[in-house]
Amino acid sequence: MKILYVIPARGGSKGIPQKNIKPLNGKPLIYYSIDVARLLTTDDHICVSSDDDEIIKVVEDYGLKVPFKRPAYLATDTATTNDVLLHAINFYESNGIYYDVLVLLQPTSPLRKASHVEQAVSLYNDSLDMVVSVKESHAASVICKENENGYLEFCFNKSGTRRQDLSIYYEYNGAIYIINIERLKEKSLSGFTKIKKYVMDELSSVDIDIPLDWIIVESILKNQDSKI
Repeated sequence: MKILYVIPARGGSKGIPQKNIKPLNGKPLIYYSIDVARLLTTDDHICVSSDDDEIIKVVEDYGLKVPFKRPAYLATDTATTNDVLLHAINFYESNGIYYDVLVLLQPTSPLRKASHVEQAVSLYNDSLDMVVSVKESHAASVICKENENGYLEFCFNKSGTRRQDLSIYYEYNGAIYIINIERLKEKSLSGFTKIKKYVMDELSSVDIDIPLDWIIVESILKNQDSKI
């Protein structure tokens, strides 16, 4: 099974400017994902996909060659992850390099460890569309909506039961996606139906989206052994 590790790193982050290369506890955010990938494969199977010259320079200063500069049309707010991944696959295949599986590692999950990725990969087989990392969700017990009378009502917890008595729900945590490349070409991510979960703990699942997330992750890293 030949695996391509893709780390997407678009420039122009609005919530946290230049988020992907902003120093987190002493090193650029994207380095955490590169470090994980390097524990699992060699540099020639790691693809950082970026449209941003500064991000590319920071990555190459870390000794990792960026194989291409992502086209501008794949770096807009409306560009999809699906298109970004297909672009990377097409680049390699046009150069005679073919992979069976794509492992997507988003830079915004710096607490994800190499052992998590290994465990997720071990769940994969070619009958699946994807293995995806998740965390248990407690949202089902409290999510509500406003009804036609202007009053709140629960969406899932209709009877007001205890959280621990509800069915178990999961939410994608954005850390790991193990993707069947042939299925990606055939159906796209939105068409996937054979998806297997890999459950991660709450701490490792923290995803940096807003400045508060950044503060939380930096505090965690400063107070724990940061070995990958």
